[in-house]
Amino acid sequence: MSESVPVRCPSCRRERRYVLPVYPCPCGAPVVPPLDRRAAPTAVTHRVWDEQWVSLRCGACGRAGEWPQPELGCPCGTVVRIPVAPDEPGPWDAVVAAARLLHRLGHRELRRSGRRPPNGIGLVAPGLLAHVVPGGRPASLRDVECLWLTAMTRAVDCVHFSRPGHTAEARARAEGLSIPLFTLPPTAPPHPANAAAHAFTTKRLAN
Repeated sequence: MSESVPVRCPSCRRERRYVLPVYPCPCGAPVVPPLDRRAAPTAVTHRVWDEQWVSLRCGACGRAGEWPQPELGCPCGTVVRIPVAPDEPGPWDAVVAAARLLHRLGHRELRRSGRRPPNGIGLVAPGLLAHVVPGGRPASLRDVECLWLTAMTRAVDCVHFSRPGHTAEARARAEGLSIPLFTLPPTAPPHPANAAAHAFTTKRLAN
């Protein structure tokens, strides 16, 4: 199910719920435009061709594409243009950052998973399954639960990395399941995002 976010119309100032569009990448992965939370929605007063498209990069394969600019029709008659965050350079810098941390923590036989997760890229090592979300929307409750279920069937530990972060529901579920969550700052090493991630790091550095 697509995520919905509140959007305030700049004309009537009423708040509406906007369901984020999901665009299909040729590789089969969903592409969800990352909204720019710091920019305010604007009213569309006239149409310009170039402004009706945004450049988005698939978080799974790194392919860049042009997709329709997210817009919302308000009952007051205003067409609201919803700002999208700038495109990120690609998924592999995030994957490399996650792999470097796991390698430093003793997981030295990392490889790309043969089974793609619903959002992002999978990495496997003996006794470990990791999912990396390089961009797009924050990791969802479904992302965390799919990781946990897959790890359970393989009887391995699991860890989740996400550049855009995790939703509140995903963080709560990870807390209950003791799944380590890490954020991936663009210019810094992965950062533990919950107590399980701190414990995961401390335990492996001590070994």
